[in-house]
Amino acid sequence: MISALDILLLAAMVAASVFTVMTARLLWSVLSLASTSAFLTMIMFKLNAPLAGVFELSVCAGLIPAIFISTIGLTQRLSPEALAQRRKDKLKRFFFLPVIIVLTGLVMSQVPLAVDFAMPAPAVGQDVQTVLWNSRTIDLLGQIVVLLAGAFGVAVLIKGSKND
Repeated sequence: MISALDILLLAAMVAASVFTVMTARLLWSVLSLASTSAFLTMIMFKLNAPLAGVFELSVCAGLIPAIFISTIGLTQRLSPEALAQRRKDKLKRFFFLPVIIVLTGLVMSQVPLAVDFAMPAPAVGQDVQTVLWNSRTIDLLGQIVVLLAGAFGVAVLIKGSKND
């Protein structure tokens, strides 16, 4: 059954991911991306997917933000005018995003799910390959979705405007 903590974690993850896309400052965006990954890690641990959670925490919340922050440190800051223009451009581009998120949440809350995500714990002595491919396939699918979402997030962060 879905608890209040589950809903809170999902809401925090969605809020952090929206802030990642909406903020004009790259450093805030990277920190918000790391917090999105941290919330996703907590969700993965609650879903009894510790291996996927550890990968998410170490790579997506640790390594990638460290690389982004070091890259940001090597770049030039925007002028206040350019920053204000960037904020306006982002608001124009993503004004519909909150509406889509709310509508998606409402639709998903009305659709009953008859899927049981609980999986048996792996037997002692099994190697990681056997566990991942045979009994934890849903973890792999989740990790693929996370990697694709991360790639999309990186593309949004790095993509310059058409005027650049």
